[in-house]
Amino acid sequence: MEKSNPNYQAYIQILKEELLPAMGCTEPISLAYGAAVARKELGTLPEKVVVIVSGNLIKNVKSVIVPNTGGLKGIPASVIAGIIAGDPDKELEVIANVTEHQKEDMVKYLQKHEISVHLADSPLTFDYTIELYAGTDMVRLRIANFHTNIVLLEKNGAKLIDLPIDGEKENTLTDRSCLTIRDIVDFANTVDINDIKDLIKPQIEYNMAIAEEGLKNNYGANFGKVLLTTGNSIAIEARAKAAAGSDARMNGCEMPVIIVSGSGNQGITASVPIIVYAKENNIDEDRLYRAILVSDLCTIHQKSFIGRLSAFCGAVCAGAGSGAGIAYLLGGGYDEVKHSIVNALAFQAGIVCDGAKSSCAAKIGMAVEAGILGYEMYKNGQEFHAGDGIISSNEEKTIVNVGELGREGMHETDKVILEIMTREA
Repeated sequence: MEKSNPNYQAYIQILKEELLPAMGCTEPISLAYGAAVARKELGTLPEKVVVIVSGNLIKNVKSVIVPNTGGLKGIPASVIAGIIAGDPDKELEVIANVTEHQKEDMVKYLQKHEISVHLADSPLTFDYTIELYAGTDMVRLRIANFHTNIVLLEKNGAKLIDLPIDGEKENTLTDRSCLTIRDIVDFANTVDINDIKDLIKPQIEYNMAIAEEGLKNNYGANFGKVLLTTGNSIAIEARAKAAAGSDARMNGCEMPVIIVSGSGNQGITASVPIIVYAKENNIDEDRLYRAILVSDLCTIHQKSFIGRLSAFCGAVCAGAGSGAGIAYLLGGGYDEVKHSIVNALAFQAGIVCDGAKSSCAAKIGMAVEAGILGYEMYKNGQEFHAGDGIISSNEEKTIVNVGELGREGMHETDKVILEIMTREA
């Protein structure tokens, strides 16, 4: 792909928009970010807080520990962290710097004030509004469709930001429809490494660091550590380290990750297994960067048809992307990449997302296994064919099918999952 090709710059811009640092699960951190922005506009500590959230946000915030809060969970904890200690300029690292005194203040505020949480009457999967009240002043902030997309900010009725919402279209971001598997591989083959090195290098450093942390210390169900006890192969190590990163991240680890498609778990899944394979096979840095690029863009491409949040587990897409990245890393091209993705999707497209929590690590371990097996199948001359379930005549049609399944087919599933989760709360 020539630099003069419009897709060349579009692909780089997509990576810039997606490969962002974030501390903790991105949904609670988004709430902390929105609360910090609103608190700054209010100019004082609020006396009353109202939060109105879409169902998928409830699902993804309910069970994860918010980092730098002393172990707090849930929507009120996420919001008060942003109000008390948030730096809105840091966006998804909004609560990276929190003092012990601020942690105490969070607990005291929650003890003395009720933060009321309501389900939003909204067709959007990612949608929340925060209202802060102090005396006669009121600030209202709304974020929709992705984690830092402020579509409304008003104080005492005066609108400071008021952007239109066109369904779930991410109009402020680069159009993802330019992505295809063939062009992603072409881009990876020809991209000037200097154009993407500063984007990929932090993903390698951050995500491997939290993976190692997850194996070193105790987090959640320690699924990564358990995986390591089941065998001694490069595939198991790749799965275990990716899972361990999620173990740590879902259970309060205060280390940042580089996210993909709005998700730290997907960012870890799309990168860590490829790094493990590169080290085992003494692959040079140039090829490693290009392979992670393949994985990231293949993950983003798949998720663009599903949406940021869904009842379809995003780790499936990232696991398929990871398998494609490993295929490319080990010398594969377009054929190996596309078949690795299709094979992986053929037998893992039914995993549901029941919120962010410790068991996400297990789903990541399974998704990476699917990606690796998808590649191994093709190496051994085996593949799933059009007509096998949702598999279509080519990889692009298959990705569209999976997107339709996740976006449209799982609406009722999403409702039932939310009902179960709130009933068991």
